[in-house]
Amino acid sequence: MKAFIRRTMVITIVTCLTSISSYALQQDNYNERQLDKAQAAERATQQVNGRVLRVDKNKDNYRVKVLKRSGRVVSVDVDKRSGEVSPPQEKDRKR
Repeated sequence: MKAFIRRTMVITIVTCLTSISSYALQQDNYNERQLDKAQAAERATQQVNGRVLRVDKNKDNYRVKVLKRSGRVVSVDVDKRSGEVSPPQEKDRKR
């Protein structure tokens, strides 16, 4: 009986440790799939030819402000996971 309990406890512990390490690897893979600010800036400049002024981090994306050669400032959103870049949105200037 004691051998059975001991064997069951060992199996339970090994199962728990395997589950925990598997979960940790999944979290690492999730974090690796997300773009960082530099990658978001690079994707934005590929979409809009200009100079990156600022990169702001939101929950699901990066908002990248770019100064175009024409002097206009545009913003694009870059999805953190997919890297998809939204169409440019020009900033209205009030004079």
